[in-house]
Amino acid sequence: MEKITLAKDTINREDIDTLIGWLQTYPRLTKGEVTLQFEQKWSNWLGSRYSVFCNSGSSANLLMLAALLEAEYIPPQSQIVVPALSWATDLSPVMQLGLQPLLCDINLDNLSMDLNELERLFQEEKPAAVILVSVLGLVPDMERVTELCEKYNVILLEDVCESIGSKHKDKQLGTFGLMSSFSTYFGHHISTIEGGVVSTDDELLFNILKSIRSHGWDRDMDDSFQKKLRSKWGVDEFNSFYTFYYQGFNLRSTDLQAFLGLGQLDKLDNICIERNSNFNKYIQRIDNSYYQFKVSDSDFVSSFAFPMIHPNRNTIVTKLQQNNIETRPLICGSMGKQPFYVKKYGVKELKNITEIDKNGFYLPNHALMTDEEIMRVSTIVNSGIKSET
Repeated sequence: MEKITLAKDTINREDIDTLIGWLQTYPRLTKGEVTLQFEQKWSNWLGSRYSVFCNSGSSANLLMLAALLEAEYIPPQSQIVVPALSWATDLSPVMQLGLQPLLCDINLDNLSMDLNELERLFQEEKPAAVILVSVLGLVPDMERVTELCEKYNVILLEDVCESIGSKHKDKQLGTFGLMSSFSTYFGHHISTIEGGVVSTDDELLFNILKSIRSHGWDRDMDDSFQKKLRSKWGVDEFNSFYTFYYQGFNLRSTDLQAFLGLGQLDKLDNICIERNSNFNKYIQRIDNSYYQFKVSDSDFVSSFAFPMIHPNRNTIVTKLQQNNIETRPLICGSMGKQPFYVKKYGVKELKNITEIDKNGFYLPNHALMTDEEIMRVSTIVNSGIKSET
């Protein structure tokens, strides 16, 4: 029985052949002009003024928070709201940068943050920023999220790593907040082998992002920003090569990966359409009366994987595995129970995320899935739902 995998590589033989042809021109492989081309093409596709290509979506999250601090948009040790259902590297950078995480419970309609709980945190804790994670392609209530952020003067950051191409009222996720992060890792909507992107409309943040991506120097910054920094610190042109203005990292990607990204962007719209089509087929074919998420008519779901919540989870997962079908927990459950968080803060109990911990998992979805594969997965899931616990 052929295996149904969670993901398939979006880099195909044609892409590899094109890459080989480019490599035979003996181009520069480290970050250079092709990276700039990819960043511009990504911005054009997304509808953002600026984008910065880096080595992973996790690094993109780190860059966003570090840029906020370096731009003095938030003070040191600020409180940052992070959803309990997210990824390790939404939460880790908050802790690593000396910021204070506030875990927020989720809602069971779209698996993003419980907005009543979020407003309570805004009122009582007065955080500086919130990281909004759109889970598996599902679309949060963007209107209320942005209203709350404006009302309480909280900076909105979007993690769109799982939801590239998802939209609310034809507006791309990743264009609602001050900055947004994306992943181009294998298995995501498009692949540059490893990779991530930060997008923003803010010129200062754009220049700081470029600087801290590469050690904290000024080489990639716009001329006007270079001149201001060199004048402020009395740096001449020769010494500017090794002068570092910010606490930087080395999170660059390469022109080789950017070259792959240029070709991947040509496919992206069709990939999103296929993922959405598969998502809707799952909705039609899986009979899960225990839990159904809500999708607004104004939302387009560029599905990363199909979320499931059911008390027969263990039975269903066993049946899937026995039939050579990959499945996973619904992301990593509650971040408030992850060892790295518990070691510092203790266990954080939250009501709704407990349901995910106990009963959540997800099903394969990618642009190359066939109708027969979706039917096979759905049939097995339905048989597990009907099984006695």
